Amino acid sequence: MITYGVDHIAEYAGLLSGGRAALLTSITGRSSNNESTIDILRRMCRLTALLGPEHGVRGDQASGALTSDYTDPVTGLTVFSLYSASGKRLRPEILEEFDILVYDIQDVGLRFYTFLSTLCNMVEDCAAAGKRLVVLDRPNPLGGAAVEGGLLEEAYRSFVGCRPVPVRYGLTAGEFALMVNKREQLGCDLHVVPCGGWHGEPFPAWDQIWQMPSLGLPTFEGTALYAGTCIFEGTALSEGRGTAAPFRIIGGPGIDGERLVKEFTALGLPGVAATPVYFVPSISKHQGVSCGGLMLHVTDFTALRPVALGVELLDLFQRLYPEQSAFLPPVEPGRRPFISLLTGCGDFVSGWDKRTVLDRYERESAAFAREKAAYHLYERK
Repeated sequence: MITYGVDHIAEYAGLLSGGRAALLTSITGRSSNNESTIDILRRMCRLTALLGPEHGVRGDQASGALTSDYTDPVTGLTVFSLYSASGKRLRPEILEEFDILVYDIQDVGLRFYTFLSTLCNMVEDCAAAGKRLVVLDRPNPLGGAAVEGGLLEEAYRSFVGCRPVPVRYGLTAGEFALMVNKREQLGCDLHVVPCGGWHGEPFPAWDQIWQMPSLGLPTFEGTALYAGTCIFEGTALSEGRGTAAPFRIIGGPGIDGERLVKEFTALGLPGVAATPVYFVPSISKHQGVSCGGLMLHVTDFTALRPVALGVELLDLFQRLYPEQSAFLPPVEPGRRPFISLLTGCGDFVSGWDKRTVLDRYERESAAFAREKAAYHLYERK
């Protein structure tokens, strides 16, 4: 069985000695024995504070909801929000509470997932403040080999795209933190407690339960497809929020699911099938409105290329249903459209060409796949 960094923390107890510790974690911060990392650290060291990313320490905050600091009802510790109206960095009052910061969150291996941006902020902030950062590593559920998508362009950097890497980057959180620290010469006192037995296998081979990292990703299948279907958050289409299968169901009002599935099947994309679906979202876009669309099913994860799937599917929707699948305008005048922030580029505008996009993705992901090998902590099979 593949194990997590927290399972091996006793072997690295010295990293937690000699000071106060704070823990940045989420609902996924649990050992292979299903024990909370919070409880484990409370036994091992002087735990003085908890830090919460998007969705909160206990996973009880909605997607995108800004959260204030509060007292954790279980431990009595102060939870400092790193996803608040006050910002997403280590504020002075937070830095006063600890000497060692421990990070334990199950990420999903995708550039636009905000836990990655929070981790990168911690590398920068701990370096600037002279604090030790200990990452309790976890495997990448999408595997450690495949890389997909184009590099994020600097003009489109945001909290859903913090570094010039592809959408699917094939590194663990610990490997990514080491890469950022070395690439940018930050000088962070960074230590990674490794997971055990992992050689790049995707989640189905871990022999572990799926601990959903957020309510929008209740299953591994949905997470695998999210790598490509997250792009629909930048369109007028529903990405399935408010249904039983977020990021597997895509559609909108006035869409003929039968016709859509026939056209999608004709594309012959590997590792995926689709069935027609009709649904009424309970939240988010088109809440309470009858919609049609398709539901995606992973038939072969090894063959699946979800980022390319997302581009192909977006092109199909915009050819068949251009009004329903239009790109959303910026939230505020003068800001970048969300589609550009998610994709990390300005390619997706009126008249975009899928072949041009996919060719660039292939070139840039291949180059990054070669570069990232220098930061591997685990031999890939």
